[in-house]
Amino acid sequence: MGTTTAPDEVMDLLRFATIGSVDDGKSTLIGRLLVDTRQLFDDQIDAVAQASKDRGVGDMDLSFVTDGLRAEREQGITIDVAYRYAATPRRKFVIADCPGHVQYTANMATGASTADLALVVVDATTGLKEQTRRHLCIASLLGVRQLVVAANKMDEGNWRSTLYTRVVAQMEALAKTLEIESLTVIPISALNGDNVVERSSAAPYYDGPTVLEALESAPAGGWAGDHGSHADAATRLPVQWILRQPGGGRTYAGMVDGAPITVGEEIVVLPEGLRSTVTEIRTPSGIVEQAPIGLSVSVGLADDLDVSRGDMIVGAADVPTVTQDLEATVCWFSPQPLLPGTRLRIKHTTRTTPAIVESIRSRLDVNELSLSSVASLEANDIGLVTIKTASPLVVDSYQENRITGSFVLVDEVTNITVAAGMVGIPTLLHAQP
Repeated sequence: MGTTTAPDEVMDLLRFATIGSVDDGKSTLIGRLLVDTRQLFDDQIDAVAQASKDRGVGDMDLSFVTDGLRAEREQGITIDVAYRYAATPRRKFVIADCPGHVQYTANMATGASTADLALVVVDATTGLKEQTRRHLCIASLLGVRQLVVAANKMDEGNWRSTLYTRVVAQMEALAKTLEIESLTVIPISALNGDNVVERSSAAPYYDGPTVLEALESAPAGGWAGDHGSHADAATRLPVQWILRQPGGGRTYAGMVDGAPITVGEEIVVLPEGLRSTVTEIRTPSGIVEQAPIGLSVSVGLADDLDVSRGDMIVGAADVPTVTQDLEATVCWFSPQPLLPGTRLRIKHTTRTTPAIVESIRSRLDVNELSLSSVASLEANDIGLVTIKTASPLVVDSYQENRITGSFVLVDEVTNITVAAGMVGIPTLLHAQP
């Protein structure tokens, strides 16, 4: 079988998360996008119509397109992250509709963790709310640098330009503080479809893209690759499985991160520090000479090394840090406070190991974007902590790599995820004491 270079299979796929406070219209906007781009089957539309009728909210409540859980439809709110998939002639999309309630901050962080972009929904009649600010702060900490802002419910405000300019001013100020690289604000009515897929004449003062046009033109693929500050990073391949090949020999399976992996590339297996060379790359489509970021592959090595699940195959040109001591930023989810000395399990890429929180340095005020000293972290707090792990981890700073720089903390007794973490201190907090 001949070898080829694998196609770039992730760059035409945009992953975005919807962010916004309760009742600002996130789910309705996503429903409108899916309906107006003809992404739903007839039976799906019938199910939404029936759910709308059952709750007495009219013929078609578009928010039910993503509010898939029965409890969500009964309460009229989004509880869990609802993932939907869509495609237009120009691009494929993975859509994470994130809940707006403060008690579901953990779910929102999950949806934003692999997003290229945040689609922010703001009720233009009321302006930017505290919960939207909180979610934008978390999204920024998670590495989201592109915002498309839908100034929604403009029809309720008779499309007054002052409502739109207020949202623009509020978002520009916040985007500057959060170091957002790209910001587009669009006046819309999700209920009626104005400026969502089709351009509307209701806002003559606006001449920018529709929501769909902005999503189709946004850069994609950054969730699985280099993230701006470390664009020359080498390969990262967390080993998920060891595969025994017919006739003898082993290959090592995982998802390519950091940079494409190439046959002939010199690599290091960490944390042991063993060196070898890539001799073969297998993909679902066959054997290739090079595999891009974001593709799951198995690789063969020139040497018979002792490689295990949880190890990481990395390019020798840029080796990450091997450590048992982490300085990290965490978003705490549990109703039980996080205290120094708390014992947990840390899950980082494909490795899980016991860990202890040695200290809590400070807590972030998401409104003032300032740090203060605290003795503990409460539910939905964001703080800076130090962690000691039982086994060494292979890490990059989260600012350099969103995959090898992220982890979750799990309660050892209940097996519940209690925190999402990022290795290092985010750029926007560097100036804080």
